[in-house]
Amino acid sequence: MTTLSLFNIATITLTLAAFFGYLNHRWLRMPISIGLVVIALIASIMVMLVDLSVPQLGIQSAVRLSLAQIDFHETLMKGMLSFLLFAGALHVNIEDLIHRKYAITLMATVGVLISTFLIGFSMFYLTSFIDLEIPLIYCLIFGSLIAPTDPVAVLGILKTVRVPSSLKAKIAGESLFNDGVGVVVFTILVAIATQSPTSGEEQMGALEMVRFFLLEAGGGAALGLVTGYIAYRALKSIDEYTIEVLITLALVMVSYSLAYALQFSGPIAVVIAGLLIGNSGMRFAMSESTRDHVQKFWTLLDEILNASLFLIIGFEILAISETTTNLIATLIMIPVVLVARFISVGLPISLLSLKQKYTPGAIVVLTWGGLRGGISVALVLSLPNVPEKESLLAITYGIVIFSIIVQGLTVKKVVERFVK
Repeated sequence: MTTLSLFNIATITLTLAAFFGYLNHRWLRMPISIGLVVIALIASIMVMLVDLSVPQLGIQSAVRLSLAQIDFHETLMKGMLSFLLFAGALHVNIEDLIHRKYAITLMATVGVLISTFLIGFSMFYLTSFIDLEIPLIYCLIFGSLIAPTDPVAVLGILKTVRVPSSLKAKIAGESLFNDGVGVVVFTILVAIATQSPTSGEEQMGALEMVRFFLLEAGGGAALGLVTGYIAYRALKSIDEYTIEVLITLALVMVSYSLAYALQFSGPIAVVIAGLLIGNSGMRFAMSESTRDHVQKFWTLLDEILNASLFLIIGFEILAISETTTNLIATLIMIPVVLVARFISVGLPISLLSLKQKYTPGAIVVLTWGGLRGGISVALVLSLPNVPEKESLLAITYGIVIFSIIVQGLTVKKVVERFVK
């Protein structure tokens, strides 16, 4: 098969996103992200059925080879994610986040850790009953990659559901920060799993883990403040929307690139920069005309990248080798992940509600509205080629698809039912 160029891959992806988006808008009327996943899944299943009926055509193999040319982890984690996070942060009111800083901080840090360990230990013991032997460290790694909610999926759904502003701030704020924390935890656990006792390398201890965590998260936040402030001063000194749009683009790319070079958290860096520009920058450094152009540019870019991302997620089923054991494990882990999510958001909110009043039904909505998406798939694909990777990929993908389609389509009813 001829190797596709980057331009050809982008052409195919955007053409299919436009075509499937049109089909969804005309007939399915689902939220665009969910609609693209559903249609891509249907198309994938049709490809598999045709391949089973006429195997000599080799359609599924050809599609798999095409998908293999898209490095999902590299494309999302070191490309699309920076723009998507910045676009999401631009529209978040920082005053709402500060007002609910304790709840958001606890859910994005302690909540992620609670969820990681609950899911990891549950997976280790439950999968042993179906003869799926996965070492504890890789169960914990799975917990770390599936624990954080996906800001792209969550913020996309928030556009279609009306929720109280206080609850919306918690959902948006947590989703913007917990993925950065989740990536740091994932990185630490993978480092532990791949360390060889005979390699002579010093084993990572508890203090080293804390230092690494603080360096990644704190360094990312500090970097975002510095680059965001530099961009803010540049925006304030001129009034030319074309240049100012370019400044925001450069801000995202420089912040993310520097974060990776300095081993800081790229997601946290661009979120902090986005919050600074979206609030102080929009209010004090831009004219009304510039503000309008910047908002429209980032909204459009956000929608285009969102559509491409969820289309690829829908097609990824063709690249997964599903087995009966993996399917059973997925069905076991879906309720486990939901219960862990309920506990990880319920404990912080319950503790804080002793002093403050919180929206009735907040825990249920935060649980069911905590969607998983492309970040989880990208992280599991980045794992080294160990025997457990295939099972972890299949289980992760199953949970992500359940989350996007089932939870995404029903979250509105959950909000209407539990939020008074």
